[in-house]
Amino acid sequence: MTVDARAPLAADAGPDATRPVRVLLADDQDLVRAGFRIILETAPDVVVVGEARDGLEAVALAASTSPDVIVMDVEMPGIDGLEATRRLLEAAAPGGPAVLVLTTFGRGEYLFRALRAGASGFLLKTSSPEELIEAIAVVHRGDALLAPELTRRVVAAAIAEAVVPAIVPSPRLAALTDREREVLDRMATGCSNAEIARDLFLGEATVKTHVSNVLTKLGLRDRTAAVVFAYENGVVVPGDGPR
Repeated sequence: MTVDARAPLAADAGPDATRPVRVLLADDQDLVRAGFRIILETAPDVVVVGEARDGLEAVALAASTSPDVIVMDVEMPGIDGLEATRRLLEAAAPGGPAVLVLTTFGRGEYLFRALRAGASGFLLKTSSPEELIEAIAVVHRGDALLAPELTRRVVAAAIAEAVVPAIVPSPRLAALTDREREVLDRMATGCSNAEIARDLFLGEATVKTHVSNVLTKLGLRDRTAAVVFAYENGVVVPGDGPR
């Protein structure tokens, strides 16, 4: 377990949006972590505050370093990245860290389990350095890491593999207005705010407000969680558009 000596200074920076994004790396391969650190050190607005070699260390370091984003491997000794993600986000206060899952595996079950555990998205280790840096920025903003369309395909594949339990619509859906339901439908089928605005003849600022209301009413942390929620609760089904 290693902790960056700059961590205490970054922690005192407060909520200032201009401060660097604090990143915790969790991967059992030393060379992989070193490579990620080198990549992230080229980004002026990112600081690596710690490195963990397994899931338990990741959970402990997250508590002591208060990262904004945790870059989490899946296959690690002890508890894996999926279980570490679940523990971290289950205990996290509102506004806690976002988890970006990196893996060499493209299996729908792994990826869907990561999303259900609360991860903001996932990225394959074959992605470019630029994609890693951009992904960290995206999840730090509270957006879905992936284009919702890609997340939708992962969820649909997971349903086809029968890793999703039987659908029992959540009573929380009743809290949505008709317009918010329309927005959720389109979020779940891969539409960006601009596409939703064009489809529903709304301004993008209005759509952004609706998206925020949907997430708040459903108790979801980001758009990726909204896609998962929509599939688990029958708002959309594989192969179909919004219902």
